[in-house]
Amino acid sequence: MDEAEARARLAGARVARLGTHGPGGRIDLVPITFAVADDGTIVHAVDHKPKSTTRLRRLANVAADPRVTVLVDHWDEDWTALWWVRVHGTATVVEPGDHGHAPAVDALVARYPQYCEQRPAGPAVVITPERWTGWAGR
Repeated sequence: MDEAEARARLAGARVARLGTHGPGGRIDLVPITFAVADDGTIVHAVDHKPKSTTRLRRLANVAADPRVTVLVDHWDEDWTALWWVRVHGTATVVEPGDHGHAPAVDALVARYPQYCEQRPAGPAVVITPERWTGWAGR
């Protein structure tokens, strides 16, 4: 799969998994809503969905080690329809009010109707892609 196809498949996916480097080298993986911003970055924000804390491990992980991986995939009983896209990149946590936060949230609001009712108010994670890989069954 070439980079253009990988970008298109990622942009069309509704959910991704974000992998961050945790303490001691552990990989932490969490499903996220996301958008591809106009500048090509991948954005995610802490939203209003219930969480046990607002001090999310993924934010601490990114602050300690900005290397991240984003994975999207499609499953089907017809294995010729399977595909996945993986993006390795560098992430930055952008706090509300900081430069870059509003455009990240705007991209999410444009993608998910749920965010029109209640905009994400927490920090945003802005990922600059560095390497795209992918595979498709057909």
